[in-house]
Amino acid sequence: MKTKEVKFRDPVVERVVDKFISRSDVGYEKYKVTLNDDPSNIFEWINHMQEELMDATLYLQKLKESTTAELQEALLKSYNKDEAI
Repeated sequence: MKTKEVKFRDPVVERVVDKFISRSDVGYEKYKVTLNDDPSNIFEWINHMQEELMDATLYLQKLKESTTAELQEALLKSYNKDEAI
């Protein structure tokens, strides 16, 4: 395994890099192969990407729905509070 020392000026970038490393570790534990050495063909890569994007779309939809519900609830509380005054 290769090691590298990196200095980060931006803690956000550092957290993202840490997540990439963690994700790579999870993938290696699951599949016992690095992404570099994965022998998948182009169809398999396209299928992997499609599945990941479908998951991402579902996560976005859930976030939109829960955020919308939370915002509506907050607005109603604010409106009801203003009417009580």
